[in-house]
Amino acid sequence: MPEPQQAERPIELQPLAGDAGFRRYYRLVGQPSLIAVDSPPEKEKNQAYIAVSMAFQRHGIVTPKIVAVDFANGFFLLEDFGLRLLQPELTGEKPPAAVAERYNQAETILRNIQRVVPEPRVFPDYDAQELQTEMDLFGQWFVTELLGISLDKNEQQMLQQLCEDLIDSAIKQPQVVVHKDFHSRNLMLLEDNSLGVIDFQDALIGPITYDLVSLLKDCYLHLPADQVEQRALTFKRTLEADKRLENMTDQDFLRSFEKMGLQRHIKVLGIFARLSLRDGKSGYLNDLPLVIRYTLEAAQRYPEAQAFYNWFIERIEPLLPSQKWYREWRTATEAKSL
Repeated sequence: MPEPQQAERPIELQPLAGDAGFRRYYRLVGQPSLIAVDSPPEKEKNQAYIAVSMAFQRHGIVTPKIVAVDFANGFFLLEDFGLRLLQPELTGEKPPAAVAERYNQAETILRNIQRVVPEPRVFPDYDAQELQTEMDLFGQWFVTELLGISLDKNEQQMLQQLCEDLIDSAIKQPQVVVHKDFHSRNLMLLEDNSLGVIDFQDALIGPITYDLVSLLKDCYLHLPADQVEQRALTFKRTLEADKRLENMTDQDFLRSFEKMGLQRHIKVLGIFARLSLRDGKSGYLNDLPLVIRYTLEAAQRYPEAQAFYNWFIERIEPLLPSQKWYREWRTATEAKSL
């Protein structure tokens, strides 16, 4: 008589927190645990995700192993990296030496990303048009849609002049493979204490300081300015040793680094406002005070951005205290939970 068959266990899917895109994530409980991703093909760069993942893995960068793909319906099955984001490991509650070592780990990964072969079929160019389109989000979504301000012609011209200067700075830098969102919520602590990289589908060929400023001026936590400068210049030494950076003074490098951060944070002000107003992800508004701090501290340092700084203080700052999300930007040090 045959033995009775054991009843199959139903598949258990545990919903996980999403990201800034349209993807939805689920933990597929089992041995091993896997991550199921619902990534609408009409809205997400699914082909790019796979291509970039494979390119990164060929260069020793740890990304989730791809178990299965259904491009037609936008479904992925991926290796489960667990739950430990790098972000909590970089807070002031951790010993300074431990925090420094985590930054060292992240910067090692960044150096490896910059060594990836910039294949045009995998990595598009981060060109002037794309840089401009990103910064346009600030005027549309942060200034007009969120704060209700209509920009006059003089204000539009002032913003355009700033954008042109930041674009010029970006495209004159050495161009390398760029993750495009390299920060503490896209790096995960793995079981062997190494770091894995996620959310890399927007990778492209762009300015050499872009990922560095994303890490050291993270939109979700604040590193003291003296440490930012020290780490940036130490990273510059590694670029010089790798022959990826030549004939640039420390002052010029920091200027390029700061201007790249200003471009990124102006864009992020628009993106976070759009995520709330268009996509219903209002938690990102809580991150705006720190992004404002980064934006204005950088703008204050350079004559080219002084008109923008003065305009923001006179025209924008008086409207901020009435916003429910607002905290004093001059002392903002970390994001609030989503």
